[in-house]
Amino acid sequence: MNAKELVEKLAELRALPAETEIIEFKEAKTSFPFDDLGKYFSALSNEANLRSVDCAWLIFGIENKHHDIVGTQYKRERKELNKLKKGIADKTTDRTTFIEIHELKLPEGRVLMFQIPPAPRGIPIAWEGHYYARDNESLIPLNIEKRRRIEAQTEADWSAVICPDASIEDLDDQAIAKARENYKVKFPNKIAEVESWNDITFLNKAKVTIKGKITRTAIILLGKEESEHFVNPADIKIRWILKDSKGIEKDYQIESCPFLLAVDKIYIKIRNLRYRYMKEGTLFPDEVDRYEPFVIREAINNCIAHQDYTLGGRINVVEGEDYLIFTNAGSFIPGSVEKVIKDDAPEEKYRNKFLAAAMVNLNMVDTIGSGIKKMFNFQRVRFFPLPEYDFSENRVKVTVIGKVLDMDYATVLARDSELMLEEIMMLDKIQKRKSITSAEVSHLKKRKLIEGIKPNYFISAKVAQKTGQKAAYTKARGFDKRKYLELITDCIRQHNNAERKDIDELLWNVLPDWMTDKQKKTKINHLLTGLSSTLSD
Repeated sequence: MNAKELVEKLAELRALPAETEIIEFKEAKTSFPFDDLGKYFSALSNEANLRSVDCAWLIFGIENKHHDIVGTQYKRERKELNKLKKGIADKTTDRTTFIEIHELKLPEGRVLMFQIPPAPRGIPIAWEGHYYARDNESLIPLNIEKRRRIEAQTEADWSAVICPDASIEDLDDQAIAKARENYKVKFPNKIAEVESWNDITFLNKAKVTIKGKITRTAIILLGKEESEHFVNPADIKIRWILKDSKGIEKDYQIESCPFLLAVDKIYIKIRNLRYRYMKEGTLFPDEVDRYEPFVIREAINNCIAHQDYTLGGRINVVEGEDYLIFTNAGSFIPGSVEKVIKDDAPEEKYRNKFLAAAMVNLNMVDTIGSGIKKMFNFQRVRFFPLPEYDFSENRVKVTVIGKVLDMDYATVLARDSELMLEEIMMLDKIQKRKSITSAEVSHLKKRKLIEGIKPNYFISAKVAQKTGQKAAYTKARGFDKRKYLELITDCIRQHNNAERKDIDELLWNVLPDWMTDKQKKTKINHLLTGLSSTLSD
């Protein structure tokens, strides 16, 4: 929307006799609690869905009763407003965030117009795991009736749609033969029956076709390469890219349908080299493959099963020196990996339900809902970092690292029977310097697994002692103030005087590792100021 359209929209909203479930005015003259902003986002998004409108509005700088413009000083810098988008996405379902944050500088005062998207069909939006709604002008929890109305919304399964002009001649014979073998592995008690079925009967039984008619699923999994046009505008491609240590592309390969065969072709391209543990002792084998084969295949097959083919994107597999990245277009419907791990059960909703079920029958995926947890456990027992998931930019990005980042830490955490996988996931974030929620911080501190203050948390002495990281723990925590002052005064006493650069050099490497250069300078300033005051007294 341009400035003129925004001014007209604001005038239209202000002319309403009162707020509605999809419009909220706030004065927010100087500030507004971030947690409340998230709750309003959840509520307005859910209400916009229920009322079938294209957006909801939260407006700052407007008086609530008469809708007069009073102006707001909230987040005056544009970069601060842009950061709000990520801040909201970090704590909402499926990383949903504002369509846009519009800033109007009017003669009467500055106005912020937060444009909020409706919740997706069938998926209510939560803020920090809790759902909100509106009752007239009030902010309330989303009640069961409203939640069920949203969750009952369904869309046609894209993957189950019939391709009317396609026939069995458009399917690949080699792929069908491979599908039969996989089906017999999945259902060994049906081997004799499978041998007696013709291709159409087999495809119907495997739920790849519907009454002999070719579905989009059939084209994706078993179609000839030239049959891809039947599912336009979907781009049925898996692209493997090899990059060197500087991120420069060295090689690539693109595979089209049938995806049943393409998975093996992409798998073969990945250089699953041997990784040597540079550690003496008996805890580790001499060497292992960098990547567990199940993890590679599961990641690729998940991309196939959950890709939003209506977006026209490709599945990508990027291979670096010690990592693999898998990406597919579309949102992550469960909302969070933590939820999938915790529930450890099949999801209630699938983007491509027909396709996912066919992949189970063809033994491409083990059991719907269990694959992600298996991937985590494979990394865990190999002492490698846990897979990282990124749901930004309306895509799912999974990074799998094929090496040990911290030998002692990873080993003990992987074998410590006291730690649950959910706790290991939290501690994995700490090691990678990733943000964690307040609930996770509370849990880890209660278990005495981490110390520090937001956002600079580090493993506690309890974990450090087990992992052999005592030195790292002391370095992360730093010394108390008295110790730093002693270092400064000893330096001055020994050399009669000391310039600021000398003090910086003295303390720089003994200050906590988590501190930035700016934080270290500020800390030294405070120490010198305090020391000066003490000496003058």
